[in-house]
Amino acid sequence: MLEIEQLHASVEGTKILKGIDLRVNAGEVHAIMGPNGSGKSTLANVIAGRPGYEVTGGKINYEGQDLVDTTPDDRALSGIFLAMQYPVELPGVRNRQFIKAALDALRNRRGQEELTAREFDTLYRAKVVDIGMDPDLSRRNVNEGFSGGEKKRNEMLQLAILEPKLALLDETDSGLDIDALRTIATGINGMRSSDRAFILVTHYQRILSYINPDYVHVLVDGQIVRQGGSELSEELEAKGYKGLIEPANRGNS
Repeated sequence: MLEIEQLHASVEGTKILKGIDLRVNAGEVHAIMGPNGSGKSTLANVIAGRPGYEVTGGKINYEGQDLVDTTPDDRALSGIFLAMQYPVELPGVRNRQFIKAALDALRNRRGQEELTAREFDTLYRAKVVDIGMDPDLSRRNVNEGFSGGEKKRNEMLQLAILEPKLALLDETDSGLDIDALRTIATGINGMRSSDRAFILVTHYQRILSYINPDYVHVLVDGQIVRQGGSELSEELEAKGYKGLIEPANRGNS
């Protein structure tokens, strides 16, 4: 589904990604871990095509197409979804209408008819319940006045309704209490399927206790320095990044 080759990227002239190689197949969950400033969020944003992130080298192949010169809209319509680390507020834009417009655009791209207002309302209400979101919040403007955890639930509501092929979750676990974390993890696990892939960016192992990833990649200073299965996240929890990375660096020197 996704194959990244020697990806280099900069933000405002500063080199952040320094040669990333990553392959993600349909049906897989990949966790990207690493200390602050390692480039984890940059990687997710670059794949999604978020403005302000400049690709200076390498390829991002998604379902056989190089994404580097495509727009964020094209990537979203092709099935790529980004749950942002800091979801933005959209004053004056109703949450329901916002998600309906996104779903309509996706269905049009796929050659499907748009859902009627009644059909969408039934879907929307069901997903609000599944995510455990306050129905009153779901009727407000997008993220306006939401707490950090409520914004993350709203991102999961969008994910559940839009059903992307590739979901990029940028620190979805940050700012969540344990109950919200379990709810979010249950929602993600419920969406795992043979034709959908997830890239989960996180600092901590705690969400991975609920979402068992197929692969874990450790990103440091813009490069992947360690890779493994879910047991790697447990090793990180026990040793920390410094304790895990320094022995590997000595072995490579």
